[in-house]
Amino acid sequence: MPDSPFVKGFQTGDIAKAIVTKGQKMGTYIGRIAVRSTGSFNLSTVTGLVQGIGYKYCSILQRKDGYSYAYSKSTSA
Repeated sequence: MPDSPFVKGFQTGDIAKAIVTKGQKMGTYIGRIAVRSTGSFNLSTVTGLVQGIGYKYCSILQRKDGYSYAYSKSTSA
C-alpha cells in the first residue's frame, strides 16, 4: 500500500476529464477516477468503465471532498 493516497496528483474519487489523443482508447471521457500506482487510471463514465487511461491525458474537474456528485450528458443546445 502506498504511503500517500495520491498518485501523480490524482486521488481515487476525483472527477476528471481525459482527452486521449492517440492509441486504442482515443476520445474524450469525463468520470470518476480509480488510481493505480503505475500511473494509469480507470475512469468510470456515464457510458461505462474505461481502463488504463494514462495520467498525462487527465485533468481534474473536481477533487474528492466527501460529497457525492452526479454527472450526465448535456442535452441542452
